[in-house]
Amino acid sequence: MKTALILFAHGARDPEWANPMRRVQAAVRQRVTDIPVELAFLEFLPPTLPECAAQLIEQGAQKVVILPMFIARGGHLKNEAPEMVAMLRSTYPNVEFSMSGAIGENEIVVQAMATAGLEAAGL
Repeated sequence: MKTALILFAHGARDPEWANPMRRVQAAVRQRVTDIPVELAFLEFLPPTLPECAAQLIEQGAQKVVILPMFIARGGHLKNEAPEMVAMLRSTYPNVEFSMSGAIGENEIVVQAMATAGLEAAGL
């Protein structure tokens, strides 16, 4: 089964906003070279999650893992994202879709933010 990973970010009107997300994408691609790792956005920037998923499926993905690049699980992840995933499942019934929790709720990320905060304070 060919697995693909989508880093799913909010998006912003300023395209430079996506630069940290692109750095994460590049870092993941360096570590895992045998699966596609793409970046999709909820709004403002292309591609959207459905566009990105369609492209990956066209390239042969049979399992799509969606990693929300959000600090916490707010309205977008509670409402719109599950609706998008449900739509993808109905559009592509032969493809397995899964969506993890918000990246910011991962303990590794929480600790990294704490370390960054202490470093910013010179502690």
